[in-house]
Amino acid sequence: MNDFSADIAVVGLGPAGRAVAHRCAEAGLDVLALDPHPSRTWTPTYSAWADELPSWLPQTAVASTAQKPAVWTDRHRIIDRTYCVLDTPALQATLSLDRVRVLAGTAVDVTGSRVTTADGTIVDARHVVDARGTLDSRDLAQQTAYGIVVSRDRAEPILEGSDAWFMDWRTDNGARPGEAPSFLYAVALDRDRILLEETCLVGRPPLELALLRSRLHHRLTHRNLEPTGNEDVERVRFSVEPPPRSRLHTGRGGPVLFGSRSNLMHPATGYSVAASLASADHLVERFRGCGRSRPIRPVHVWTVQKLRNLGLRTALALEPEMVPQFFSSFFSLPVELQRSYLSGHDDAFGTMTAMLKMFPTLPGSARLAIARTIVRTPGRG
Repeated sequence: MNDFSADIAVVGLGPAGRAVAHRCAEAGLDVLALDPHPSRTWTPTYSAWADELPSWLPQTAVASTAQKPAVWTDRHRIIDRTYCVLDTPALQATLSLDRVRVLAGTAVDVTGSRVTTADGTIVDARHVVDARGTLDSRDLAQQTAYGIVVSRDRAEPILEGSDAWFMDWRTDNGARPGEAPSFLYAVALDRDRILLEETCLVGRPPLELALLRSRLHHRLTHRNLEPTGNEDVERVRFSVEPPPRSRLHTGRGGPVLFGSRSNLMHPATGYSVAASLASADHLVERFRGCGRSRPIRPVHVWTVQKLRNLGLRTALALEPEMVPQFFSSFFSLPVELQRSYLSGHDDAFGTMTAMLKMFPTLPGSARLAIARTIVRTPGRG
């Protein structure tokens, strides 16, 4: 058994954990990172709004940009906000661990100052960051998606002249009336390849991948793109909400939760990577500025999280036919309010304003569903 000590111990080396480890090391802190497979190559597609990304991230980490992505709710709309797809290998390389001590191992006990692994190794640190992601639990709301990668030439009829489809809620995917809806997500992975993905935004339980595959093929065939079966495939399944705090060692003596294990995951969209990248330096400043890590949750951050959780419960409560109408109202908002709701991690006023502006524009049945979610007490801890 070997024991180690460090200024910072980071548990989990996905994008969030790797970002914290990298930025702490760049700031001169002694960092030790632990992951069961620390050298694993990342394969998922990570996307973000361009204005969410931190200034220290080089442009080489961005694979493609859509200056004005489109949505289809009740009609075609343009989002006046640049959207980008990250270059996954370049992102992983940018978050270099050259100055980080890296251990391969599985953490079985994580506190605010100590990590114990399955083989008995102990890591003592002034601060411990738990960035192991969400739990793969069916009682947590999840997002699922099934996509294929095609050449740009083949995808042109699907894009219909748009830079990208952020959401296409048209019902030509074979879903029957009353079934949980899914939408088409279409983005450029680079100059030559387009990802076409059928997505269940959120469900408890979510739509299964086999059904999403069937819907995607139905939609694409309807639009004169016949999948060959030889395309590269992307399968997505993850929880869009952090584990209940009752399942985590939190509070006094607990680790700093980060990434999708914390409130950086937007529960109504599933996005967390850009927020994690942008928040890494906040942790660096916190660690360099005090001798002890304190669980600080400013009231505005707490308020935003409560409002976002309300948005998640609303999305889960809406009848299928209401979902496109809900997003029609949302994307009718000024882009500044869209940004506040989607990206304003600590913008309580903007988030509340966006929700209040939306409410009177929704159909009566949707307003009733929202009212019910407000008065209903959540059953999760």
